[in-house]
Amino acid sequence: MKFTEQKTLKEIATLLDVAYVGDDNFPITGINEIHVVERGDIVFVDHPKYYDKALTSEATTILINKKVDCPEGKTLLISEDPFSDFNRLTNHFNPFIASKETIAPTAVIGENTIIQPNAFIGEHVVIGKNCVIHANVTINSNCEIGNNVIIQSNTVLGSDAFYYKNRPEGFDRLLSGGKVLIEDEVELGASCTIDRGVSGNTIIGKGTKIDNQVHVGHDTYIGKKCLIAAQTGIAGCSIIEDEVTIWGQVGIISDVKIKKGTVLMAQTGVTKSLEKGIYFGTPQREYRQTLREVIYLKNATNKEKK
Repeated sequence: MKFTEQKTLKEIATLLDVAYVGDDNFPITGINEIHVVERGDIVFVDHPKYYDKALTSEATTILINKKVDCPEGKTLLISEDPFSDFNRLTNHFNPFIASKETIAPTAVIGENTIIQPNAFIGEHVVIGKNCVIHANVTINSNCEIGNNVIIQSNTVLGSDAFYYKNRPEGFDRLLSGGKVLIEDEVELGASCTIDRGVSGNTIIGKGTKIDNQVHVGHDTYIGKKCLIAAQTGIAGCSIIEDEVTIWGQVGIISDVKIKKGTVLMAQTGVTKSLEKGIYFGTPQREYRQTLREVIYLKNATNKEKK
């Protein structure tokens, strides 16, 4: 999530009321979650296991709960609770705005786009030309939709990320300040849910077609011309490259990459990144090898019965 204007290290430290290490005027241009950080970003870390990952990431300001050696060219914000302070930054720079109308006055809707009754269009949503948004669709604030997109009834775009910190008193939710970007010629079936990024974007690439009741987690990228069948669940921060086919009831864990042209057969459980191929089963295995094993075991069982 980029700020509308550049801030300084001292300004952010003052906002959070925390100590800092670095030049007062060190530039800060946004905040981002670790998977999508860039130069100028703040990233937060609150567990020693992930200190090195955060300190060596592209982020140039690290919001951390311990004073450590500061890497060259970077700065530190020393916080007792980086998780909560990251939420404070999200809430300050991208606060939730309650809508008062079914279609927000700040929404931009392109020529020849049809919005069916009872659809909700939130603040600062952009919808391109020649789209069809069916009844009871919810498009929450800051989502962007390209041209020639079809969204079937009851689908929700831009719901918050499923991202929590487990505290003794209960689960603490990380606020979501990112977007959902839907490119041209995408079709989304009924009752799909596409979560916004925590601080970046969840992206559905041009020409991709998604069946009913599919869930896409926060900060996930789905490439061009993918085909995704019903009841598939894709966790956050995953990368699905172009022309991947995913059949029904597939489950994909977070932070994996699936290479271009891969096919995932129905009910496959993906537990790691995959090279191009055809996969089946949980955990995923090469499809043809799995069929050979099943046939071999079936034949062996039949022989034993005889």
